[in-house]
Amino acid sequence: MTLLCLLCLPAFAQEDGDGLSVKVKGFVDTYHAMRVSSPNDWMSSHTRIRGELTLEKDNSGLFASTNIVWNPILESESGFFLREAYLYYTPSEWDIRAGRQIITWGVADALRLTDIISPMDYTEFLAEDYDDIRVPVNALRVRYVQSGWSAEAVVVPVCSWFTLPLNPENPWSVSLPGVNIPYSVYLSGTPDKKLKNLEVGGRFSAYSNGIDFSLCALLTWNKMPVIKKTLLAGPELVCTGEYRRMTMVGGDVSIPFGQFVFRGEVAEYFNEAQDPATGMDVVRKNSTNALAGLDWFGPTEWSAGVQYSHKYVAGNLSGTSVFRNSGMATVRISKDLLRSTLKLSTFAYIDVTNGGVFNRLSADYAVTDTIHAIVGYDLLQADSGMFLMYDKNSEIWVKLKYSF
Repeated sequence: MTLLCLLCLPAFAQEDGDGLSVKVKGFVDTYHAMRVSSPNDWMSSHTRIRGELTLEKDNSGLFASTNIVWNPILESESGFFLREAYLYYTPSEWDIRAGRQIITWGVADALRLTDIISPMDYTEFLAEDYDDIRVPVNALRVRYVQSGWSAEAVVVPVCSWFTLPLNPENPWSVSLPGVNIPYSVYLSGTPDKKLKNLEVGGRFSAYSNGIDFSLCALLTWNKMPVIKKTLLAGPELVCTGEYRRMTMVGGDVSIPFGQFVFRGEVAEYFNEAQDPATGMDVVRKNSTNALAGLDWFGPTEWSAGVQYSHKYVAGNLSGTSVFRNSGMATVRISKDLLRSTLKLSTFAYIDVTNGGVFNRLSADYAVTDTIHAIVGYDLLQADSGMFLMYDKNSEIWVKLKYSF
């Protein structure tokens, strides 16, 4: 209760006579979205208090982040939730963190190639800020930093997994469009919480004025389940989430030139689980994942970025329901107006393979330095693929945020 009270105080920082530094900050936001097509129902409605507490003395400290959420549409999403909570020790060139934390790798913008340690919470799919849907992991992270380079090791004793909603009251619940027989979906069969199922990896990064690059490797799992589909008498379709071991080896590069930044990323997934066809078992195949992106930071506060990510699955794909080649693109454009108090932006995912799009347009007005009023429109349209189940979920939304 003491921690909760601290997290709800206005932001402050103080240091006592023993050199203990205490910092508290956070925000309060409220978000509400309505479907633009019939039946024009509420797609989302929640209010949140985020509190962040940092206790630090010399080279040691504690960081904790919590959410208090009220969600009248999904009562299971209301309550007090611990987001991050880790101890850290930062002597000289070292940065050691142990506990519940978010770990990000790679240079891709809202696409996942090497950035696969922290999974995602798809309770409201992508209709939230990307940073808010990252799932923290319980991990030991050790970084050694020198001028121009760093080395990092990560151990996750107990893995975390994608959160996929199954509650039919949730407009973002997982469904199977086009299936005309009764079906059920079960995603509870995650691997046992045993040391043999741990996740371990490492990353080397180098920095210079002309180029930044990283190399990494990770022994992990497919944290987004593949779906094994079994047809029973009746008929009835039973869908079960399946998880398998895999190894990732990859790298990324970032090269600035003038007003532009080129970003590239590649990841080889060895023995990645593939979605099987109905009645078939899960098989594992190697896949190659590559991304190229270009960012532009123009005059008069314009910025834009494009990315294309391609996946190639090797081997015999009979008995699977995957494409040998598939692609996803993103487009981002933003413009600051009114002395940087108003930001207009659009960010779109484009499913190149299946013909689908998710486009979030927004206008963010800074009433003051601490108060923002944001309105937006999410367009969802698809012929097939991952966006098809949300084809009727286009929405308008409003968000108010106060930071302290």
